[in-house]
Amino acid sequence: MNTLSLDLEGALVLTPEDGMQKSRLTFADGIIRNDRTGRRIDLQGYLVLPGIVDPHGDGFERHLAPRRGAMPDMTEGVAAAEAEFAANGLTTAVLAQFYSWEGGLRSPEYAAKVFAAIRFAKSQVVTDLMAQLRFETHMLDAYTDLPGKLADWDVSYLVFNDHLPHDRLAAGRKPPRLTGQALKAGRNPEAHLDLMLDLHSRAAEVPAALRELTSNLSASGIKMGSHDDQTAGQRGEWRRQGVSIAEFPETLEAAEAAIDSGDPVIMGAPNVVRGNSHNGNISATDLIAKGLCTALASDYHYPSLRRAVFKLVAQGICDLPSAWSLVSGNPARLLGLTDRGELRPGMRADLVILDAKTKRIAATIAGGRFSYMSGDIAARFIG
Repeated sequence: MNTLSLDLEGALVLTPEDGMQKSRLTFADGIIRNDRTGRRIDLQGYLVLPGIVDPHGDGFERHLAPRRGAMPDMTEGVAAAEAEFAANGLTTAVLAQFYSWEGGLRSPEYAAKVFAAIRFAKSQVVTDLMAQLRFETHMLDAYTDLPGKLADWDVSYLVFNDHLPHDRLAAGRKPPRLTGQALKAGRNPEAHLDLMLDLHSRAAEVPAALRELTSNLSASGIKMGSHDDQTAGQRGEWRRQGVSIAEFPETLEAAEAAIDSGDPVIMGAPNVVRGNSHNGNISATDLIAKGLCTALASDYHYPSLRRAVFKLVAQGICDLPSAWSLVSGNPARLLGLTDRGELRPGMRADLVILDAKTKRIAATIAGGRFSYMSGDIAARFIG
């Protein structure tokens, strides 16, 4: 694997000690160095920042299955998705895949194919890829085999979801959008409803089964998170089970409970760009302003990570170093990736180069290798 040896000069570089300062950044063998080691590159007019670490994204789905029934080679789909990651400054990407009773592109069978494709593609792309399994808590029959499947798929990060419409099912009312969801799953609506009713009927078994499962997963070193927490009680119960990451809490109460207990909170960058949640939940911007958001994730839109940073800066909510930490250093730490997220000697050479005027991404370098380059900056490196 060939890596570059370069001295980047003249740019404004974001470092943990000095913030944004005009300075030299040197890297060789995929690592940031102190001393000059390679060819000098003039980057006046550019910003150099740590590579973006995305802790949760499912926008890759359209590359793997661009249309229903039209699924190209999944490895090629992962490679196409990686090109989008790189073009948006991501140097580490967590690909979040459902393992759900909902079926279709969220089915266990489809998940197995996705994880196999990610595992195969990882060595063929530049961006560091990680897989996250989004597991539906009421799939009790899947609990026994789950730890072994995670090991087979090389998946070390699991997030718990519950998308059953319990209130409707308990009231004997038909869930909304039942027919459309059933068709996506390849089931008739009656069979789909029967499946939901069966899973709902076993809800009393879930808490004890979950405690045993989370204990086993924790012992195996699996990182765990919860999704869409609504109350402090929910977050507290997850924390007692070693489920330490709070993804997209829906209320201020749940976010406060997580941060007060030392648990990281992940919110969606599209929420920041849009200015609010698309489904009426707590605003990510409000949580950031209150110090209740640890990291931002792409969720379903990769360009939103960069755009969210500069919107927070423009609104005066954060300065650039603080805002950028939400998409670099903070997500790296909550994922346990201590070798990235900052530009300092000894760290991985993961960095993104932005045009200082437009704030558009000009180049992305992951582990000392180019994953993306576009426009006038190419002449700086090739000339």
